[in-house]
Amino acid sequence: MFKDLFSLKGRVALVTGGSRGIGKMIAAGFLAQGAARVYITARKAGPCEATAKELSAAYDGECIALPIDISTMAGIDMLAAEIRKREPRLDILVNNAGAAWGAEFDEFPESGWDKVMNLNLKTPFFLTKALAAPLRAAATAERPGKVINIASIDGIFVNPMETYSYAASKSGLIHLTRRMAAKLISDHIVVTAIAPGPFKSDMNKAARDNSDEVATRVPSGRIGTDEDMAGAAIFLASRAGDYVVGTTIAVDGGIVYANPGIKGDGWD
Repeated sequence: MFKDLFSLKGRVALVTGGSRGIGKMIAAGFLAQGAARVYITARKAGPCEATAKELSAAYDGECIALPIDISTMAGIDMLAAEIRKREPRLDILVNNAGAAWGAEFDEFPESGWDKVMNLNLKTPFFLTKALAAPLRAAATAERPGKVINIASIDGIFVNPMETYSYAASKSGLIHLTRRMAAKLISDHIVVTAIAPGPFKSDMNKAARDNSDEVATRVPSGRIGTDEDMAGAAIFLASRAGDYVVGTTIAVDGGIVYANPGIKGDGWD
């Protein structure tokens, strides 16, 4: 009964922003659990193709690079068309691609608002919509399809850093996850979200470059590892997470739970 609870054997997944950071952690985790094919996207072809080659060599499944900029509707449609051309069914979609922008309130530019809101909030909705047909084709009551949105703990509490559009987009994504979950569960598609705390990535340079210092502000006493992120995503993507609908899981070492109010420094 429990033997294959976390197995992803034979499944096909798409992880946006999968060439590095959290997206790469998740793609590697899926392949480690038996996924047949994991497609990854990124704006830059070189890093995307390099990661696909690295992960394909490390695991039995295949990692396939699709270097497409999905910050626009044209890019979203291009990626969806490429997936539909290659795959009649898509078991798992991870909406991970994201951007951040920081500026003082009185100086915050419209470009910093639109760029972040478009990629962090608009893209997950319209990409899921564009891939609804292959997601529905793969989904059954016994093995539902999965959509996992990567939010942030900045969407749960107020981070004092002046990243207005980022915080708004991630909070919006958490509620969008609930709304999409309510709609798509009738199609046997389970929508959930992960809200990461500090993990090493190009977006979170503090955790990447000063992990020991950041760790002192985490109740668990350390920043997140590849296994921490992959484990949460594997849980939600596998049979183990089939009955978890609309929920956002904070993977943060206890930051939100221990200190739900305002922090002294930025975390994510």
